[in-house]
Parts: sequence; structure tokens; C-alpha cells
Amino acid sequence: MNKFNCLIVDDEPIARDILENYCRHLSDLNIVGLCSNALEAKAVLQNQSVDILFLDINMPVLDGISYARTLRHSPQIIFTTAYKEFAAEAFDLTACDYLLKPFSFDRFIVAIDKALDRLKPAPPHGPVQSLAANRDREDFVFVKADNKIYKVLFDQLLYAEAQGNYTKIVTTTTTLLPKMVFSSLEESLPKTLFLRTHRSFIINKSKISHIEGNRILINNFEIPIGSNYREQLFKALGFD
Repeated sequence: MNKFNCLIVDDEPIARDILENYCRHLSDLNIVGLCSNALEAKAVLQNQSVDILFLDINMPVLDGISYARTLRHSPQIIFTTAYKEFAAEAFDLTACDYLLKPFSFDRFIVAIDKALDRLKPAPPHGPVQSLAANRDREDFVFVKADNKIYKVLFDQLLYAEAQGNYTKIVTTTTTLLPKMVFSSLEESLPKTLFLRTHRSFIINKSKISHIEGNRILINNFEIPIGSNYREQLFKALGFD
């Protein structure tokens, strides 16, 4: 199994310990360093290949945002901070994700998936399934959640997100969490209406408000664009 090198940079020992513990739960992550400030991180990066950089923002000597601007060949950066007001600046630097402390292990996994999506090649796309072709002639899909069966209209479905053995379905009126694998829902949706933007996200293209950097805005939700899906996405939107 290929392992991805991770560097943790945070001036708080407890925060470093939490990230280190989270990383050790994932077999494809390899920790190459624990740093308390940006200058220590700079020294590690000069001698060590790093794939994913966990970077605090509020640090002495050089804050995380300023340090990220100095990187010529940047790893995938996941900012970890207690300050939400720097999110816009972070994403302007094409940050992979922005974790607000305290964050849970499942939110950490989402961030890692985004980073690995940028680092791994896109999976090959097989032929369109016949089930999906049939869905092109319908305007809804049935899903089971909370011991109920819901009829989800395509026109109301904003996006879907993979969450382990579950799939989060967000509509204009509610959020459902059926126990179904992400690929099963994808096969049930018409390819003419729904686009894969990331290994963990499918969106309804008619609901796109605007696209900014590596993010799609749908209502008040921000959906990431995986680097391996970007070209295909823009072609589907008519931008060759």
C-alpha cells in the first residue's frame, strides 16, 4: 500500500497529539514530523517529501497563512484552527480543507479524503449503467432512511456526499442519511442532471449558484472540486 507523508505543524502540544492520534488510525498515512512553528516545518520540508501538511494559523514568528504563501511547491494543505475568519484566505491559497477546532475524527476523515483525491489518479469510468439510463426518463428516486422510504425528487436534490457505509442526501427541504453505498445512489441518478465533482460528492448541476476556485456554491453549501474531476466537470458545463 502506498503511504502518504504527513507533517503536523501546531504550537499547541495537545493539538499535535490529537492530529497524530487521528493519523495513526489511517493505515495509508505516515507521519514524518511534528513541528511547533513554521520555521521548524520549513526545515523538515527542505529534507523530507511531504504530501499532506496540517497547518495551524495562529502561531508565533510566522502564522500559517503567511507561511503557506512562501511555499513554492506546496503539499496538500489542511488548515487546523480555532478561527473561522481566515477561511476565505485559506481557500484562496487553494487549501485542501479548513478544519475548525475542535473537530471530530469523522470530519478529519473527510479532509483526508479530499487530500487523497488530489493526490491519487482518478478511477477509470466504466460505461453508463442501464439503471442510470432508465432514471433519465424519471424525475425521482426512492431511498430508505430512518425505517421510512422517501421519494426524492431530482429537482429538489442539491447534492449527495459519501459518508462511509452511508450516503448523505441534501435536498431543498431536508437532509437524509440512508445506509447505502455512494456508488448505488450515483447509478440511480441521471448523468444528464448530476455530476461527480469529487470522489465523495455528486451535485445537481442546475442548482449551482457559482464556482469559485476549487469550490462550488449551492445555496449556502460549499462543495469541493477534486482535481481529478475538474476537467470533466467543466466540459460537462460547456467549458472545453
